[in-house]
Amino acid sequence: MRIKVIGTGSALPAKIVTNEMLSRIVETDDAWISSRTGIRERRIAGEETTTDLAVSAAKAALEDAGCAPEEIDLILVATFTPEHCLPNTACAVQAALGCRNAAAFDLNAACSGFLFAMNTAQAYVEAGIYRTILLVGAEEVSKVLDWEDRSTCVLFGDGAGAAVVQAREGEAMRFLQFSDGAQGQVLACMERTAENPWHTAEKPPKTLTMDGQAVFRFAVRRVPECIRQLLAQAGKEPEEIDWFLLHQANKRILDSVANRLGVEEGRFPMNLDRYGNTSAASIPILLDEVRRKGILKEGDQVVLAGFGAGLTWGAALLTW
Repeated sequence: MRIKVIGTGSALPAKIVTNEMLSRIVETDDAWISSRTGIRERRIAGEETTTDLAVSAAKAALEDAGCAPEEIDLILVATFTPEHCLPNTACAVQAALGCRNAAAFDLNAACSGFLFAMNTAQAYVEAGIYRTILLVGAEEVSKVLDWEDRSTCVLFGDGAGAAVVQAREGEAMRFLQFSDGAQGQVLACMERTAENPWHTAEKPPKTLTMDGQAVFRFAVRRVPECIRQLLAQAGKEPEEIDWFLLHQANKRILDSVANRLGVEEGRFPMNLDRYGNTSAASIPILLDEVRRKGILKEGDQVVLAGFGAGLTWGAALLTW
């Protein structure tokens, strides 16, 4: 059995923050940001929460799929910026949509999260446990940023993307996923430390930190390597793939991956110029965008690939 995407949706905060607007609060300018990242603006949450964005994207995906809430067997939400520790975001989505027959839980693989959730869905379907699954990637990264650190605050945005996948006869979707915890501190965000009547610890800053050069070197090496390994297992060459939908982190990374695979950049759709890096939301937002534009055609060979904190990375090959 394999999973097939039968509906997609996305949601973005109303507030658009341009590079020029950022230049008023941190030492930077549009030329500096756009030349290094390809990002020109991003959406930043105000009243919207991670849950709000997740629910809106999920509702759009259900409508697109023509799927009733009661038909959903499982809800998986990928996020590292939940609104609550408890209840999990997936349960909040379940309650808001009325998916009363669904199990629901979150997973955290940072920017690779949606891809890891999709692989989890494939495993459940292949095992015959669930048939119709709602996948959501949702992030409010802005709440964990240091807005005085130009090396990080210019890169990220908020948003959510979702997909409904359903069991179909046929060969299982091919996946690869990897982690390297030994390199985890190159991209990190601290949570609360132990504090109780018997122990008090110094409170670390709860903002995201990143070694940008280390992350760049990791991505441009591991992502094309992973994609080549995936395609080799499928007996395919990069030129046989119609579209490469990659995590939207940095245009220079995406251009480097295309170059290393020997594939023209036109087969790598991008929207990071408008949204920045939305972590686990970036792949499903891009997927929803290209699908609604009619770019994806029946039978197209599509590679999804993600990479991020953990360090985590992976790729999937699907037939649209």
